[in-house]
Amino acid sequence: MQRLLFRISVAALCVAGIPCRSIFAGKPNVIVIMSDDQGIGDVGCYGSPDVLTPAIDSLAACGIRFTQFYSAAPVCSPSRAGLLTGRFPLRAGLTGNASSQPGGKSALPPEQITMAEMFRAAGYRTAHIGKWHLGYTPETSPLAQGFDQSFGHMGGCIDNYSHFFYWSGPNRHDLYRNGKEVYHDGQFFGDLMVDEASRFIEENTDQPFFMYFAINMPHYPYQGDEKWLTHYANLPYPRNLYAAFMSTCDERIGRLIQCLEARGLKEDTIIVFQSDNGHSTEERAHYGGGSAGPFRGQKFSLFEGGMRLPGIISWPAKIPAGETRHQLVHSVDWMPTLAELCGVELPKRALDGRSLTAVIRSSTAPSPHSVLHWYVGGGKNAQWAVRQGDWKLIGNVQSAPDESLTIEDRKLFLSNLATDSAETTNHANQHPELVERLHGLHKTWLQQNSQADLPPATTRDSKGNEQ
Repeated sequence: MQRLLFRISVAALCVAGIPCRSIFAGKPNVIVIMSDDQGIGDVGCYGSPDVLTPAIDSLAACGIRFTQFYSAAPVCSPSRAGLLTGRFPLRAGLTGNASSQPGGKSALPPEQITMAEMFRAAGYRTAHIGKWHLGYTPETSPLAQGFDQSFGHMGGCIDNYSHFFYWSGPNRHDLYRNGKEVYHDGQFFGDLMVDEASRFIEENTDQPFFMYFAINMPHYPYQGDEKWLTHYANLPYPRNLYAAFMSTCDERIGRLIQCLEARGLKEDTIIVFQSDNGHSTEERAHYGGGSAGPFRGQKFSLFEGGMRLPGIISWPAKIPAGETRHQLVHSVDWMPTLAELCGVELPKRALDGRSLTAVIRSSTAPSPHSVLHWYVGGGKNAQWAVRQGDWKLIGNVQSAPDESLTIEDRKLFLSNLATDSAETTNHANQHPELVERLHGLHKTWLQQNSQADLPPATTRDSKGNEQ
């Protein structure tokens, strides 16, 4: 299927109370930063008592911080697919992890339209820098999905110095620039990312740009800077290793921001920040180290800790600074929000995301969502969830080893997030009518959005490691 082509509107788009630029005038630059396996309890501005994140905190200080921000999935690839397409992963065609092997079939389908394609059609230069994990074939690569430039690794994770993928043998080098393998042996990947981003910014000071800065931290392997390992030496293991890597990540984000400031671009650059999913408790992650703050769950889980994450937007020239929003919002909302703020035209196809401009403007504006859906993996035991108002129902519950979950809890878990945001109590038996209603919403949504060729479910071994 040919990729949909959509025309660029000549008329300026305007958001009430938030001026947008004409299609012929200078538009704001856009940088979307996505961290990797970072819990909501690992950011200072979200209440972390022990991890220093001054760069991320500075984005919240000059922008909007969302307290009920959800990712599209509690695992890597579908979360990224939702962010870049503005669609729930089921509709985007990727509900499990994409292949980390060259030529692997599981990927974001080429016919999906990404945020990069939207911005490129509006005259932006586009760059992917960092982790991809959305396809490992030429037709599913960043260059085929709307990016003019690409630098990073195509699979799920790499060693930050050798740039090898150590997931399964034989070990394999995974570092590419514009589709061609490149070698930077011994150089820290986070520094390579900042260098690449700085060059891209320098080369595009006379035209608007869109950058997807998908930093691969604090995903394992934990390889924090020596100074941060020393700083956190008194924290218990493995929190000390994770905290050092999180501050190492934050420092690179700070250098990216400094690059904008040095060129006088920060005021008119929109920066979005979010994590892809909650912290990992896999063996390769030392069985933990990250934090979901007050919430239950972690990576892979549809409890709040797996997908309720830090979400921030900053645009010093135009949007309020240092404010908090408590409305229900979702990562699929970034695509229509950025389109409206930048005055660019959305693709002519159905999106699940809704513009957040009214919420950004006012703390009393209603959430654009009455119902949210999640679906992870595939087959009869796919994990799913639906939230309507304060009630959330999870089906086929997955979580790290948790002896408190009964067999019945794992089938259907109903929580009231207004009274029990930590999801300590299953209300399914007390409110069968709510279970029936929410389960019905899920079944209807699933029927309306199912696709024939969904990827297989993400699987894990007996030690909880992703396969």
